[in-house]
Amino acid sequence: MQFSELGLNAHIIKAVSQAGYTTPTPIQAQAIPAILDGKDVMAAAQTGTGKTAGFTLPMLENLSKGRKAKSNRARALVLTPTRELALQVSESVDTYGKELFLSSAVVYGGVKINPQMQRLRKGVDILVATPGRLLDLYQQNAIRFDDIEILVLDEADRMLDMGFIRDIKKILALLPEKRQNLLFSATFSQEIRTLAKGLVHNPIEISVTPENSTAETVKQKIYPVDKAQKTKLLTRLIQDEGWFQVLVFCRTKHGANRLAKNLEKQKIRAAAIHGDKSQNARVRALSEFKENKIQVLVATDIAARGIDIDLLPHVVNFDLPHVSEDYVHRIGRTGRAGANGEAISLVCAEEHKELMGIENLINQILPRETVTGFEPTEPLAESKLGIKSPKIKKPKKPKVWLEPEEYAAKKAKAEQTAKKPPRSRQRRGSNGAQKQNSGQAPTNSQKTTTKPQARRPRKNTPSQN
Repeated sequence: MQFSELGLNAHIIKAVSQAGYTTPTPIQAQAIPAILDGKDVMAAAQTGTGKTAGFTLPMLENLSKGRKAKSNRARALVLTPTRELALQVSESVDTYGKELFLSSAVVYGGVKINPQMQRLRKGVDILVATPGRLLDLYQQNAIRFDDIEILVLDEADRMLDMGFIRDIKKILALLPEKRQNLLFSATFSQEIRTLAKGLVHNPIEISVTPENSTAETVKQKIYPVDKAQKTKLLTRLIQDEGWFQVLVFCRTKHGANRLAKNLEKQKIRAAAIHGDKSQNARVRALSEFKENKIQVLVATDIAARGIDIDLLPHVVNFDLPHVSEDYVHRIGRTGRAGANGEAISLVCAEEHKELMGIENLINQILPRETVTGFEPTEPLAESKLGIKSPKIKKPKKPKVWLEPEEYAAKKAKAEQTAKKPPRSRQRRGSNGAQKQNSGQAPTNSQKTTTKPQARRPRKNTPSQN
């Protein structure tokens, strides 16, 4: 099947062809016709399978037939979890829609809001946004949602993981009821299906890959190495193998900064990208990496789903992620759209638990290769598949069968114990003096609030004689 057979107009086909694509991926071949028909779609596919073009192309086609956007309005809204992913979607819109008379804008946090407000004054046909900044713009009357025709939730599972569920619900409450809804996710988890119940109507479900699987075009490998030797080994691999474009993932921001500085000392052009970097610095580093001005881009997991680089040859896990699913998203940055890629993990003995979790998740024992001169002093233990973390069950209390009379007596005793003790009542004696009920001790409140009185001599009464 060719893109020309999917029902897209000649301008879009031309832009796709100029981008170097002629054959749609499986997710595109199934999603594009359904979206062109105006149906709601729930699509699940692993990273790197062409999901972005899967909704961008038909969205451009449908919007090209309608009226222009009004001031401070948008006709299509694409929500993404990260700034990097928002820029990626915006770039896709610009690439495939350059032959069309459609306007677009991208808004996200971390930069000044005034230029974004000015951009929205004329209205845009397609608005790509992160949830937080979009709500900020709405509160300042910079955007209204009355004319939304298409809503896209991209990387919906990631948005839930990052805690955007409240913002998403607020945005959904502001949108018109009559609209087309497109939900794209890496998996169809129970949380995603719960979100979809109030979003899509009679959707077409598309799933082209098994859950938590890795692309066959990615060659995976493990290098066992001591933790202290990881930087030297990475430097050796980059220099000896002649890697010119490498995306390296670290677990922490400080680790990413430290690794980038150490690589620079070895005259390897490197830059770090993570949440503490300003938006301008992140955009600049990513742009220079795409243009091969930077040889190594060191990133934390915040960028795992937001970096889209054509024909990225190498991804390195300098640290294994704590969450096994993040491994799949990391290595999905390479081997995209049918191209071949390589994913290498530098694993020390302390990371065996994380390695076991990853291999059991993808149901695959990853091949290991030791580099001469970097043999680990503490060997990495062997892996096994089929190991799941055991669930600890509390032992059930044995049931004791009672006779009806015993059960009734036990129940009555429990009810009597549960009742609050009655307040201590006072009665007057025949001589008019106040006496406390026999057998009842004063309560704590009585002890603390009642003032002590001087003891009076007691008179003899007939009962005392």
